[in-house]
Amino acid sequence: MDTVMKLFIDQLEENHALPLKAYEYLIDNRTAETTEYLREKAEKARRSVYGNKVYVRGLIEISSFCKNNCLYCGLRRGNREAERYRLTKDEILECCREGAELGFQTFVLQGGEDAYFSDEVVEDIVRAVKAEHPGCAVTLSLGERSRESYQRLYDAGADRYLLRHETADPSHYALLHPEEMSHANRMRCLSDLHSIGYQTGCGIMVSSPGQTTMHLAQDMKFIETFGPQMCGVGPFIPHHATPFKDERAGTVELTCFLLSVIRLIRPTVLLPATTALGSIDPIGREKGILSGANVVMPNLSPASVRKKYELYNGKLSSGAESAQNLEDLRERMRKIGYEVVMDRGDAANIIH
Repeated sequence: MDTVMKLFIDQLEENHALPLKAYEYLIDNRTAETTEYLREKAEKARRSVYGNKVYVRGLIEISSFCKNNCLYCGLRRGNREAERYRLTKDEILECCREGAELGFQTFVLQGGEDAYFSDEVVEDIVRAVKAEHPGCAVTLSLGERSRESYQRLYDAGADRYLLRHETADPSHYALLHPEEMSHANRMRCLSDLHSIGYQTGCGIMVSSPGQTTMHLAQDMKFIETFGPQMCGVGPFIPHHATPFKDERAGTVELTCFLLSVIRLIRPTVLLPATTALGSIDPIGREKGILSGANVVMPNLSPASVRKKYELYNGKLSSGAESAQNLEDLRERMRKIGYEVVMDRGDAANIIH
């Protein structure tokens, strides 16, 4: 084994931090042997905090409308082929009721940046979900909003907020987004969420167009310094109706390597094995869990809209990705030595 690689991995396990160039070296010089060494360290770190538990979240995709025109996303406003929909408050509450009957205690309300979902509308929905399911956690993933908006939604009862930073490098951010969006504002949003008190999630697409090893190293350093409670990391997958339709997809191998790195950076982080992993590999979700992930998010959205929330080509929404097929998911996790649990699954350093 490369002695420098081993040294860096051991240092990361001990200190939960590395110099920027060391992250770059790790990624550039990985081999099957060093990847397995890293993976074993990550699995040990995750088990030391969470045992063999895999936490489930009920994902409700509330709107496919989006004002933004991000170059990688199938929901971009410029995609005239997209089938648009938005769920009503009653439909969202019905999804939560179905989820509660299945045992879910965390609901993730995710959608494009849709002006219909104003502060008043989202506040009302969050309060209603909390009133019906007082012990549950509500996670929002509704994009960039003002600090005042985030505060209002937090005061209404929202517990967590997911907002991928996409990239820690401003020039790379500009390559992926339209001119009206800025890296500085994305970072402002994350800072606001953290300071308000949300359990905050950031994250990246692996192998997004223009991404270099140094960009990934910067992302690892950002995760190290920002200290998220959650981190969403999945492979870039192109969508046929975007400017990046012909770009190459990311790989399960590199995504899982980075999951292991992140687990050693933040042993307490809640780290999903994303739908994207399962979409490009039939056992991608399992590979993610074995690399340090500990969260899966089955889909609770109405079956009639699931295929309309098409972020990328081939996005899964049935089988083990469906909340109604929990037994399949349980069996898949059981086969690799893990147990699906239905509690809130807060980050280990969060106290209620």
